[in-house]
Amino acid sequence: MDTKCPFCNISADRVMRATENAIALEDAFPVSLGHTLVIPRRHVLSFFDLEREEQIALLDLLGWARTQVNTSHRPAGFNIGINDGAAAGQTVMHLHIHLIPRYIGDTPESRGGIRWIFPEKAAYWEQK
Repeated sequence: MDTKCPFCNISADRVMRATENAIALEDAFPVSLGHTLVIPRRHVLSFFDLEREEQIALLDLLGWARTQVNTSHRPAGFNIGINDGAAAGQTVMHLHIHLIPRYIGDTPESRGGIRWIFPEKAAYWEQK
């Protein structure tokens, strides 16, 4: 636990579900309706620093969160992402998985999904 880490100090009223190794909560700055975070309880920076049972716990909770979002918001799809390291855009240095519901028409072009982190490379179907 890191006393300065916002994910090590989550208020219990924000937690949607908790297990021995992970918690799920709504993102405080959602990019879409139902945007959920799945976070390991142990303070780790990277997905690759997790123990196997922690990885399993996160993926199980991710599946649970998807079911909850499907039930409450009926999205048409999901983006699932981890920003692993500062170069990848990680701003809170405690691993967290984003479950981002996607809705028809929420963006002019959804093809390419996470590839849009590099816009010039995203539309690979248009490249020769």
